[in-house]
Amino acid sequence: MNKTKVKDMIHMDDAVIKFAGDSGDGMQLTGTLFSEAAAVAGRDLATFPDYPAEIRAPHNTIAGVSGFQVRIGHKKIHTTGDLCDVIVAMNPASLRANLKWARKGATIIVNKDAFEEKAIEKAGYKTNPLEDGSLVLYNVVETPISELTKASIADLGHGPKVADKSRNMFALGMMLNIFNISFDSTYSFLEKKFKSKPEIIEVNKKVLQAGYNYAEKAEVVETKFEVPPASMPKGRYRNITGNVATSWGFLAASERSGRSLFLGSYPITPATEILMDLAKHKYLGAKVFQAEDEIAGICSAIGASYAGSLAITTTSGPGLSLKSEALGLAVMTELPIVVVDVQRGGPSTGLPTKSEQSDLLQVLYGRNGECPLIVIAASSSANCFDYAYMAAKLAMEHMTPVVLLTDGYLGNGSQLFKIPKVSDLPDIKPPLAEPNTPFKPYQRDPITLARKWATPGTEGLRHRIGGLEKENITGSVSTDPLNHELMVKLRQEKVDKVADFIPEQSVTGDKTGDLLVVSWGSTEGSVLTAVQEMQKDGTRISHAHFHYIMPLPKNTVDVFKGFKKIIVCEQNTGQFAGYLRIKYPQFTYDQFNKVQGLPFMVQELKDKFNQILEEK
Repeated sequence: MNKTKVKDMIHMDDAVIKFAGDSGDGMQLTGTLFSEAAAVAGRDLATFPDYPAEIRAPHNTIAGVSGFQVRIGHKKIHTTGDLCDVIVAMNPASLRANLKWARKGATIIVNKDAFEEKAIEKAGYKTNPLEDGSLVLYNVVETPISELTKASIADLGHGPKVADKSRNMFALGMMLNIFNISFDSTYSFLEKKFKSKPEIIEVNKKVLQAGYNYAEKAEVVETKFEVPPASMPKGRYRNITGNVATSWGFLAASERSGRSLFLGSYPITPATEILMDLAKHKYLGAKVFQAEDEIAGICSAIGASYAGSLAITTTSGPGLSLKSEALGLAVMTELPIVVVDVQRGGPSTGLPTKSEQSDLLQVLYGRNGECPLIVIAASSSANCFDYAYMAAKLAMEHMTPVVLLTDGYLGNGSQLFKIPKVSDLPDIKPPLAEPNTPFKPYQRDPITLARKWATPGTEGLRHRIGGLEKENITGSVSTDPLNHELMVKLRQEKVDKVADFIPEQSVTGDKTGDLLVVSWGSTEGSVLTAVQEMQKDGTRISHAHFHYIMPLPKNTVDVFKGFKKIIVCEQNTGQFAGYLRIKYPQFTYDQFNKVQGLPFMVQELKDKFNQILEEK
């Protein structure tokens, strides 16, 4: 991070800010509003909400800490940052939980009023950290946020409960001032959100302004930060979470394909937001069914697909386990559905609010019988739109299920997203059977091997499909051993042929070198940043990030051939590395794995890459 100090203003290429507090302190909203204001002011950004898994964890405990990290910059932002430049800590527990993420010299704004003896003890401190010298390496701004919030609205006649609920607006006002960002967009949010409650708008505006004015006093905050606006292509942008981007990708695919959109899902963390967002878009023809369980969700989607809809079901790892039998039915009937797996930590209930890449082998192999399907993975909150769209395109054009892998880090996190024109997106041409034409359920396109999609009720297309093995072409139930072997091979070959319709694998950097770093999914930003920083130092290192997993791109072997060493980075114990060993055993794969519910840090990646390069 390049920075130069001019008087009391630090000019920065980028800055990492974390808002942290008790679950009831509104830190998720505060971080979101700060991000929105920064985006409106022209900064690029990436965000990382960090929710507690416990419901109603004891007040002022580490278990109840809720955080929201945002990185803003005037260049393209690929990660939410390693260490924080500024931390806002609303109570002792949030300070203790997040101090390890502060760089030396970071600015730490604390709500001084919350540092009472009982709260300090609950957080696990033996002494008051504001008084024992433990924060000497940081620029600590002790602010009586609670008292100042009460004072700012004293003339409005509200009680202490209203002031407690508004403290986050005071902290937000301070941060907007410190980063020289206007609060106009926050005013707009408040006016829209509480348009039927003008008294709430008045309270929050007054508290926001009070926090802004407080930080304006030179004696209160000695250091301020200036992150210049980013230079971005012209267009219409919005700050979007990965789950909402996924929803929008399916809406666009529905419009482009001419197929109505159906979502059948059961709510599950962290995928529920897709269900919630699509429910808002009935005016676009989306039909949303909140099922009673995961099995009902996918079975309703299969039924909708049979009836001719673009059919989606969303879930996370535990729900995917329950959907596996019905996924086999979709493979057997060769119907297009998309399953979105927003991965979280496991096994079992695991870490519902933390992110992991541990469902890959389940997605690839977790079904009975020879049961192949297409697997693709998004790599950023913004490109969840692109890969949701592509998942729908591949499912419909190749008449087979597709699993789209995202995760909690992508789904809950956000980025700036340039909204495309639907007319500019790739065509989607489902192989629809025409009325009153010769039709056999399993007669295939010679190029894709996809069968025709015949919707019930279409004149002259009466047919039957189901879960028992089918005779080739006719679709009649068959237990003939040779026919079964033929159908197994055809279903696999159909998926393999998808490699002819996806992009070849790209490489960031030279196509030959000492080390190729391989990644997939949400690890892209951290790995790409680490590789690019090492490339600037002259290291012969390149990066291959995989979005298409089943099948793999056709040129994968050619990419791997160009490098002396290959290392695979993923947030599991080595599932993609193991898959590559099965597919391409002629290569040796080093691994770097992290299973902590946290994203890779750029520095730890660089340390590992240097270690591999130094080994003989």
